[in-house]
Amino acid sequence: MKTDIEIAQAAKKAHILEIAEKLGLTEDDIEYYGKYKAKIAPSALEGKSEKGKLILVTAITPTPAGEGKTTTTIGLADGLARLGKKVVVALREPSLGPVFGIKGGAAGGGYAQVVPMEDINLHFTGDFHAIGAANNLLAAMLDNHIFQGNALEIDPERITWKRCVDMNDRQLRYLEDGLGGPKSGVPRKDGFDITVASEVMAVLCLATSLTDLKTRLARIIVGYNRRGEPVTAGDLRAEGAMAALLKDAMKPNLVQTLEGTPALVHGGPFANIAHGCNSVVATKTALKLGDYVVTEAGFGADLGAEKFLDIKCRFAHLKPAAVVVVATVRALKMHGGLPKTELGREDLAALENGLPNLLRHVSNIKNVYGLPAVVAVNRFPTDTDAEIGLVIERCRALGVNVRLSTVWAEGGKGGEELAKEVVRLAEEKNDFRYAYDDALSIKEKIHAVVTKIYGGRGVVYTPEAEAEIETLERLGFGHAPVCMAKTQYSFSDDQTKLGAPTGFDVTVRQVKISAGAGFVVALTGNIMTMPGLPKVPAAEKIDVDENGNITGLF
Repeated sequence: MKTDIEIAQAAKKAHILEIAEKLGLTEDDIEYYGKYKAKIAPSALEGKSEKGKLILVTAITPTPAGEGKTTTTIGLADGLARLGKKVVVALREPSLGPVFGIKGGAAGGGYAQVVPMEDINLHFTGDFHAIGAANNLLAAMLDNHIFQGNALEIDPERITWKRCVDMNDRQLRYLEDGLGGPKSGVPRKDGFDITVASEVMAVLCLATSLTDLKTRLARIIVGYNRRGEPVTAGDLRAEGAMAALLKDAMKPNLVQTLEGTPALVHGGPFANIAHGCNSVVATKTALKLGDYVVTEAGFGADLGAEKFLDIKCRFAHLKPAAVVVVATVRALKMHGGLPKTELGREDLAALENGLPNLLRHVSNIKNVYGLPAVVAVNRFPTDTDAEIGLVIERCRALGVNVRLSTVWAEGGKGGEELAKEVVRLAEEKNDFRYAYDDALSIKEKIHAVVTKIYGGRGVVYTPEAEAEIETLERLGFGHAPVCMAKTQYSFSDDQTKLGAPTGFDVTVRQVKISAGAGFVVALTGNIMTMPGLPKVPAAEKIDVDENGNITGLF
């Protein structure tokens, strides 16, 4: 059996101009990054309206058994193209941290991939490097301001801005820097976030133009002065230089699927520690160029979809036409308590115990957000007809259809039935609404997410979080939506609670403002903004030969 990278390397790719022409673009509308990658110039969209139907692909709570959300997203788009639809895929860019860590690449799998797979997973067009440079320029200007006399009276003990690097490196979580004497800076406690958790990433992904980008960058709060007042990037006069570094990174990247469907891959905040969606610019570009736009949001629907709907759609005034919830029988049996080693055998009892996880996600999409949904089951050879029948029966009770997906093995052909159901749903009117109103307090918004989406009982706040909320509301940030930083492995903040737990409280240990992005971040459990590498990193298997051919990516 061929690996993902072998399938991708064997594929015959079209020149990127051919892909652009499918969208009505000319050579003047794109900027080449070799034969198979390009950026779309903003001028290419002048006079075009957002006419496309937006399809969101989300999933059940992740397990080590895998769900295949990105693979389904790509296969669905290829399936829609086979039905004669003008379709665009809109995905996030992979972070180098997971690529070299445990998760691997994020360009799909099997015969449902975006290519060039190696480039997309490794550096791509340099967007993440630009984001890291802008983040660290702000950090350098902040510390230099203090070193040069500190006219803004910044309190070194209340600096909130961190440096970043796009790598899983736990060694950098907590540091002391500025050591070495008076000429080497001002000693203080510091630390690094992974680039995808940087507020600069969130700002780039929510900005609608370079002007909006500069405005948002200027609002970023880097710390507080000795009077307790916020100090911003604008106070440091950093936003212009930061925007200059991000000028090209703001432009969406155009690539293709294995079947030649146009794909925009742009931006990539994590969904467990950030808002988990590709850029607003890419999504709106796709809506102007295609009749159907298939996008995804990170991890399970309690994280990625919630943030896509409550944050991205709220800010960008987007309205999804339909939602696909991806599941596998194997993952559901794992939620039902079956060990990973036993997933290949039929076990209806374990499946029955695990199904509430899927049903809660589906119910949230339908009943909380008012959106039509379809369940896409990635079928494995070991799935029995009885198991598939049980999933169909339980979903039908919620008024939701199930469609089997075999896109990993068959590409777009394996996604045609799912595509037909998506087209049917997208033609219906829906009553899209948010999980909470802007007018609610920060605590009321967090409570709404915990009780409505997670199925929890309530929220517990540490004294530090209580004080931070009071400060943020006093400073006028009470109107902002909330971005929950939570484990992806459970509806709760305890990753060991599988399935659809009830009766639990979520503990919020820290609350901070991302003023440039426009949302409040609530950190729960032991979630960290700088991951670490596993005992055996994926990087150990990645190699390149003397001809430049990469192996070991998956």
